[in-house]
Amino acid sequence: MMPGIRGAGLLLLIAALLVGLFADEAIGEFSPLEASALLSLGGVTLLMAASIVEGFSRHWTYGVQAIAVSGGLFIAILVTYASRDELQTVLDRAIGDISVGRTVVTPEGEVVAARRTDGSFVVRGEVNGRETPFIFDTGASTVVLRAENAAALGFKPESLNYSIPVSTANGSALAAPVIIETLSVGSITERNVRALIARSGVLHANLLGMTFLERLGSYEVRGNRLILRGKGSAG
Repeated sequence: MMPGIRGAGLLLLIAALLVGLFADEAIGEFSPLEASALLSLGGVTLLMAASIVEGFSRHWTYGVQAIAVSGGLFIAILVTYASRDELQTVLDRAIGDISVGRTVVTPEGEVVAARRTDGSFVVRGEVNGRETPFIFDTGASTVVLRAENAAALGFKPESLNYSIPVSTANGSALAAPVIIETLSVGSITERNVRALIARSGVLHANLLGMTFLERLGSYEVRGNRLILRGKGSAG
């Protein structure tokens, strides 16, 4: 029984690690960070349960000790989860320059993203209040969204008119023009941003194109970092 419980706990911890490292989009109602934290909590809970059961199987005193230790750890985990936003901010500022695929906001209001191993920059944005990852793309004349995400972002699929021809890596396709009410990247928010929604299967990622980038105060690539500045940002 114990190997099974411990094995399940370890599997949940591995899943939490994989979600934290590789997930770009929300998982159900949870952000990747929240999903990773919940999986970690489940894994640690199973490991603690196995420790308690094993303790009582040896002697009741070991069982009580295991309960005390597990209870302390559980409380610490809950406190950490409740403070996750503050802890994430501290962690981002500490490792933002070297953490691949991360997007951080500096005290000066700059939005900084680290280059991924494939050479691209992925920034964490919000479309109409919904968390949405984008690939930074100065070659895209507009912001382009995937049709697969359209409904979740507040666009009714039946109202989309795929009438605008676009060129993609897979050839020519049609896209539907839309207006994004609010598009945020870090501390930068723009309203009424012109965008296109590409047909299903055309794009593998959303593109942060020029209809958003041209509104910025500036943007630059410095080494392995992408730096976006709003018009009111210092620098």
